Amino acid sequence: MLGPIYALFVEEVGGSLLDASYAFGVFAFVAGVVTLISGNYADRIKENELILVAGYAIMGIGFFGYIFVNSIFLLLVVQAVIGLGEAIYGPAFDVIYSKHLDKGKAGREWGAWEAINYFTASFGAVAGGIIVTLFGFNVIFIVMGLLCFASAVYILFLPRIVL
Repeated sequence: MLGPIYALFVEEVGGSLLDASYAFGVFAFVAGVVTLISGNYADRIKENELILVAGYAIMGIGFFGYIFVNSIFLLLVVQAVIGLGEAIYGPAFDVIYSKHLDKGKAGREWGAWEAINYFTASFGAVAGGIIVTLFGFNVIFIVMGLLCFASAVYILFLPRIVL
């Protein structure tokens, strides 16, 4: 929801386009390092769903953290938290999704997942722009945080199928 208008938020807290680049760089670096670690743990843990719960909860905290950003330093901290959360849940999600693929249909089913990601990004970009235009950035951060926490709670109470 935030992607296309992120630079506007960075500018609103006193940052520049270069600061927005630094912030994304911090996010991507933290996510990359933690993904390597998280991927190793995802192979050893039986209930990867609990890792998803932790990742979404951390991301939710990060999105709520945007509300308190008033400096570039705090922006970098929030980006690191969100990168941490995303990196924690990413490999675990891939493990869970892969376990549920139908034999001989992995390409089609991963393709469906990727398409859903693009459709969700499309809807989120438009919805995010509308929300920020009508209500401001804090409302979108609250919505994003609540969506993360709702996902975490939903996954936590979802019945587990052991394969």
